[in-house]
Amino acid sequence: MLNFIVLGLFGAPELLAILAVVLLIFGGRKIPELMRGLGKGVKEFKDAKDGKNDTNEVEKK
Repeated sequence: MLNFIVLGLFGAPELLAILAVVLLIFGGRKIPELMRGLGKGVKEFKDAKDGKNDTNEVEKK
């Protein structure tokens, strides 16, 4: 329900304006670095949610 409300508030012109402001604030070179960090954070969150923990896993040979 919340997704519908949020998506209903922002149309294409609003999203383009937000994107332009983000581009002006951070610059073109910083955005890929920010997205990479966001992706790593989401992956770590999903791994933690699923109970995966690299520090406790031991390879069996």
